[in-house]
Amino acid sequence: MKKIYKIIIIVILIVMLAGVGVFFYVDSMIKAPGGNREITFTVETNNTPMTIFERLEADGMIKDHTIAYYYTRIFLNPDFKAGDYLINSDMPLSEIVSYLSDDDNALLDTVTITFPEGDWLKDYAEKIAEVTDVTSEELLNYWNDEAVIRGYMEDYPFLTEEIFNEGVRYYLEGYLFPDTYEFYRDTDVSEITERFLDRTLEVYNEHRASFENSDLSTHEIFTLASIVQYEAGNKEDMELVASVFLNRLAIDMPLQSSVTVCYAMDIDKENDSWTVCEYNPDFDSPYNTYMYNGLTPGPILNPGEDAIMAVIEPVTSDYLYFMADVCGDGTVYYAVDYAEHQANVERYNTCY
Repeated sequence: MKKIYKIIIIVILIVMLAGVGVFFYVDSMIKAPGGNREITFTVETNNTPMTIFERLEADGMIKDHTIAYYYTRIFLNPDFKAGDYLINSDMPLSEIVSYLSDDDNALLDTVTITFPEGDWLKDYAEKIAEVTDVTSEELLNYWNDEAVIRGYMEDYPFLTEEIFNEGVRYYLEGYLFPDTYEFYRDTDVSEITERFLDRTLEVYNEHRASFENSDLSTHEIFTLASIVQYEAGNKEDMELVASVFLNRLAIDMPLQSSVTVCYAMDIDKENDSWTVCEYNPDFDSPYNTYMYNGLTPGPILNPGEDAIMAVIEPVTSDYLYFMADVCGDGTVYYAVDYAEHQANVERYNTCY
């Protein structure tokens, strides 16, 4: 009889240990995966709970869809509502289920806009105005309001006093990082602006040491990067074009960049009449680097990361001139002196 009792006790202990093991395993599976990764998750009207959990696992938002399914059937009774939801991998299973079961948490109507490197601020405003309730005039006025900009300066250290240089056309020109953004259609200018500035801050913080070690101020970096972005079409040329301009600045030689004349004359870079910039070096504007030494008062477009890096981590060269073969394949030719440059012009600029 004692032997039977011992067997029963052993079986009970085994079952208890197994139960404890299962408990801890399930507990670990319903915890958040972590990683602070945010995604937009869509619940379709005809989605079953199992389908939703399978997709949540595939997206890395939960650890195990099978455990999630049976655990929630027993303890949570999910009632998922159709809609788009912003969820995070730091949310535990119970929080995700609760969140997706309340359609008040569903995102409002949103739009996605891509802003390529080299867009002007006015391009940004027009693109946003086309698909949201905010007008381009509201945006441009906001982006050029000194009081507004000063309100952002504490949180965004790349915004400095130089941004208010005399003659600057738009204070935030050059500081809204080109990328793909999602906005609510029913949004406002401050929300839009902060999304851009947050992204710029990410890039700035990533390369902060290089910004701080540069001989140029932060405003000068963004300004020169914008000119480099306008002049060059790829990373390698950006590096060499930046070296040309830095070499010129070092000897107080005018930059003589025709793209700055384009900005001065407000001639869109996609306009067929861009050659007008080449023929108007005497157009009087502080943005005209033929008439005024040094950099323009501020950036002339919104540069991307390659252009910024070309300025803050410059390559070394002896070049003082460059020209793009606009009549051919666009190859950029560099020269150390004017005679070599003129030879390049005569050889490659044959179409006008």
